Formats: sequence, C-alpha cells, structure tokens
Amino acid sequence: MTTTMTSEEHKTRSDRSYKLLLLFAMISMTMMFAGLTSAFVVSKSRADWLKDFQLPTAFYFSTAVIIGCSIAFHLAKKAIKKDNQSATTAFLLTTLALGITFVILQFVGFSEIVANGYYFTGAESSITTTFLYIVTVVHLAHLFGGLIALIIIIFKQLKGKYNSTQTIGIELGAMYWHFLDLLWVYLFLFLFFFK
Repeated sequence: MTTTMTSEEHKTRSDRSYKLLLLFAMISMTMMFAGLTSAFVVSKSRADWLKDFQLPTAFYFSTAVIIGCSIAFHLAKKAIKKDNQSATTAFLLTTLALGITFVILQFVGFSEIVANGYYFTGAESSITTTFLYIVTVVHLAHLFGGLIALIIIIFKQLKGKYNSTQTIGIELGAMYWHFLDLLWVYLFLFLFFFK
C-alpha cells in the first residue's frame, strides 16, 4: 500500500530539511570560529603579544547594531506570520540598514586601530592585531553572505512571495542573522576579556 504525501506534508518536510541544512552549516561555522579563538588563546603566551591593546570604540557600537539586526528580523518574522506585509517589509529593510551600518562600523573600527599605531600586516603588525583582523574579517565574510540572502528575501517580500502560510525564507534568514548576532557577541566578549 502506497501513501501519497499531501502538499502540506511535502512543504513541512521540505521546510524541515532547509532548516536542518542551515543548522549543519552554522555548526561548521561555529567549529571554525572555535578553532580561531583557540589559536588566539594559545598565541597569548607569545612574548610579542600586546597586553595593553584596547578594542576600538566602533566595535562597541557595532555590537549594539547587530543586536538591533536580530530584533528587527525577529519582528519581521512575527509580522509575516500575522500577514502584516507593510510591517514585514519595514522590519526587513531596517535589518538591511542595520546590517550595512554594522559593516561600516567594523571598518571604522579597523581605521581606529590603525590610527592608534597598530597594523594588521607587514613589519609593523603584531600577532594580536593580526588575529583580531582575521577573526573579524571572517565574521564579515559570513555577514556579507547574510546581506545577500537578506536582499533576496526583501526582493521576494516586495514581490509578495511571503505570507502567513509561506514564511520559510524569512525564518531561515532570521535563524542565520540570530546566529551571526550571537557569534559576534561571543567574539566581542572573547576579544574583550581575553586580550
């Protein structure tokens, strides 16, 4: 006896598969950052490690901004589940604006570091600033992927592809942004306390 799957069952299975794939990707990214932060801890014992290095002020602001991204994306997800299209669009655009602001603040932070006489590469660089640069740039690379996905989600939202019964794109986007948010907060706290 064969049973045929209803379109609702197929959608549920498909949605679960997408979430599982994203979860596996996030686990692998977490392992990569765990390796980077472990190397950071090991390198602290080097004689040339900067003991008095301070994180740039822009990184504090960027941390608040990325938390705002997660909040806005969460509100977009709640709004689409209520079929509030205009609020969903507004929150998605807010997330995009905050995401771009985060990127700008990261580069402002890099400029602050250089203005304080620290460099990331070359003869005048230190292992401390090189590690900081690598960790933040790798996070930024993942964030650029999130921005591209967010632009696609906004485009689909403007085309009317999402509603209270079709939310998977926004749900996946929100999962990834929450992950990026938690990852940056972890990295920021790690860099703050283990300098």
